[in-house]
Amino acid sequence: LSPNSARISVRFWHVATVKDMGRRFKQHVDDLTITHGVNTNPALHVTRLLHAIAPLEDDDKLPPNLGGDMVRAILEGLPYPQTLLQAAIRRIRAEHDVSYPRAALIKACINRSTRFKNPEIKEELKMSLDNNNENIGYRLGRLFATLERIQIRKFTQKGGKEPNSTIRDRYYGSASGTPITVFGTLIRLSKHHLASLENVGERINFEKLLGEIMCGINDFPSHLQLDDQGRFAIGYYHQMQDFFTKKNDNQ
Repeated sequence: LSPNSARISVRFWHVATVKDMGRRFKQHVDDLTITHGVNTNPALHVTRLLHAIAPLEDDDKLPPNLGGDMVRAILEGLPYPQTLLQAAIRRIRAEHDVSYPRAALIKACINRSTRFKNPEIKEELKMSLDNNNENIGYRLGRLFATLERIQIRKFTQKGGKEPNSTIRDRYYGSASGTPITVFGTLIRLSKHHLASLENVGERINFEKLLGEIMCGINDFPSHLQLDDQGRFAIGYYHQMQDFFTKKNDNQ
């Protein structure tokens, strides 16, 4: 429903059984489910998702019908509006922050689009890290997260503080959009960071992880399409969450 002067207007009308509605809402929730913190998944209602992708967190700056279009997609079992994916990626590039709501929304957008095109693929992007995902965007996202983690460990290995800014703040936009322009530089930089790690076991583990990720990358593409930029964000998010989980498991 929408307010219209002194009256209420019907934006769209959907007829379905309670069972049908329940099934589609469950699919919506399942599509949004993504690893977060230590086995927690705070609820993500539509307004919170929209707030996470609004410029300056100002909901009035979003397209006026975006919320209604998203609800329609949920009720009818359709892909989310492409503008949702576009908005989420724009906010990440602007703020250099792959937050939980944004990652959940991007995962859901891609999975619903993939399922709509090919119903046999129930879930392209998993809830947590998928070592078998060979998509170039996903792999590059994992690689970027690993390079950033190595940089952070250089500063924190002796109880020091994290740097005020990391490669994410300076290079995320280029890495996710035009990978060929920055990854050579980032990999050369990571060699200096690795050499600074005094824990030999940690250095070897990072080198093994880099080798495993790079094994699925033949070359760095000149450009990533929008969907692959979304997969980049999920690869980055999944890998960072995996680092966070292992850190807590070791404590």
